[in-house]
Amino acid sequence: MTLAGHHLFGTSSTSERFVIIGADAAGMSAASEARRVDPDLEIIAYDRGDFASYSQCGLPYLIGGLVEDRQQLIARTVDEFAQRGITVRLGHEVVAVDPSRKAIRVRNLARGEEFEQRYDRLLIATGAAPVRLPIPGLYLDGVFHLDVMEDAIAIQHYLRMHRPKHAVIVGGGYIGLEMAENLVRLGLTVHVVQRNQQLFPSVDVEIATSLSGELERHGVDISLRDGVVEACEGHGGRVVDVHTNRGEVPADLVVVATGVRPAVALAVEAGIAVGVTGAIAVDRQLRTSVPDIFAAGDCAEHWHRLLQRPTWLPLGTTANKQGRVAGRNAAGGDAAFTGIVGTAITRVFDLQVARTGLTEREAAAAGLAAHAMVIRSTDHAGYLPDAQELIVKVVAEVGSGRLLGGQAVGRAGADKRIDVLATALYADLTLDDVTQLDLAYAPPFNSVWDPVQVAATALLRRTGGSS
Repeated sequence: MTLAGHHLFGTSSTSERFVIIGADAAGMSAASEARRVDPDLEIIAYDRGDFASYSQCGLPYLIGGLVEDRQQLIARTVDEFAQRGITVRLGHEVVAVDPSRKAIRVRNLARGEEFEQRYDRLLIATGAAPVRLPIPGLYLDGVFHLDVMEDAIAIQHYLRMHRPKHAVIVGGGYIGLEMAENLVRLGLTVHVVQRNQQLFPSVDVEIATSLSGELERHGVDISLRDGVVEACEGHGGRVVDVHTNRGEVPADLVVVATGVRPAVALAVEAGIAVGVTGAIAVDRQLRTSVPDIFAAGDCAEHWHRLLQRPTWLPLGTTANKQGRVAGRNAAGGDAAFTGIVGTAITRVFDLQVARTGLTEREAAAAGLAAHAMVIRSTDHAGYLPDAQELIVKVVAEVGSGRLLGGQAVGRAGADKRIDVLATALYADLTLDDVTQLDLAYAPPFNSVWDPVQVAATALLRRTGGSS
C-alpha cells in the first residue's frame, strides 16, 4: 500500500525497532542507512534539541552572515524523514538506558513528562559537549559556547539586541579561529586568548605561524600562553570585560571555544564500557560492550589506521561514516568502519590550513621515530601572476620511509595537497611512492612537480632515500 507515493515503512506488527539517541550527523546517517537496508524496520530518533540533521560546522558562518538562513544548514527536515518512515522526536531528552530491559527513559521537555521506549537495537549518538571552564563570570549574559544550533541563534539574537563592539574568544582551535573571522566580518574588534604556545594546535608550529600573521593582518589581537582569569559583570548582568593573566581586555561578547569532550554520561550510567580516550569503546562494526547497543560519532572512539589503535578525533566526516556503518549493522547488514587518518581543514580569512595523519609532535608522542621536511612553494606554476605561496610539510617514519602525515597552509591549494596525502596515508604509501604518483599538471593548476612530491623528494634526499 502507498500513501502520497510513499511506502508505509515500519507498520508491520512484527517489525523490529531501532531507536537512536541523537538526531544529528551520526544518528540520522544511521537512520537513513538502516532504512535502505530494511524497509520494514521501525526507526525512532530522539533529540533534546529543536533541530535535526544540520551542519554544526556551518554555525560560525551563519553567525557571520555568509549563510543567510539557518534552514540552509538543515540537510533534511523532520517531515522529510517522516516521508521515509523515520520518526524524529525533537525536544525529547533520553535520561536513562536500561540494557537489561532493552528500554530507554525519555523526558518530553515541553510537557515535563517521562515515558519508556523499548528497543530491539539502540544507537547512542550523543555527540560531544563543550569543555566548560571553572572560571568566575563565564555564566554572565554575553558569554557563549558554540555547540548546537540553539547557541548560534542565541549569539545572533545577542548581536542584534546589544550591538557588542569588543569580542574575546577563548581558544585558538577550529571554532575559535572561524569565529574570529566571522566576528571581524560583522565589524567587531576581536581578541583571541590561547593558553597554548601556538594557535591551532592541530598543526605543527611552522604551519601555525602563518595563521597568526593572517589574523593580525585583519586586526585580530592574539595573546598566546595566556588564559582568562575571570569575566567581569557590567550593566544588566552582561559581561563587560575579561581579566587574563596579562591584564584587562574589553569584552561585551565572549565566545568560549576551549574544545569538547565526548558526551558519555548515559553510556557510563548504563554500564557501557568507555575506552582510554574517554569516548565509548566500539569495535569495527560500532558495537559497544553491551549487546544490541551501538555507538557512533563524537561520543564514540575512532580506529586510527596509522596508530592501529582507538583514538578520538571528533569531526563531522567521521560521524557520518560511522553512522552509516552503525545503521547498516543495526538493520541486519554487515559493514565495518575502516578507520581514520586524521584529516581536517579550516579557513582563516584568506588562508587555508589543513592536516592529515600525524604531526611531528603527535608522532613523537606515539613513540614513532619520525623526521620531517617543510618546503615553501606555490599553489601552481610560480611564473603565473596569480600564483600564491603554499607551505607543505611531510612527516615520515625513520628507516621504513612510511608516510606518517602532512600539513599545508596557503591562500589556495592546501585542500588539494592534503587530500593527496590523506589518500596516500589510507593506502599506506611510502615517501618514495608519493614521489611517483601521477598527479595532474598544467601551469594554471600545478607545477610539473607537485609541492607534495617536492617535499617528499627533499626529505628522501636529506635522509639518504632512493629518490
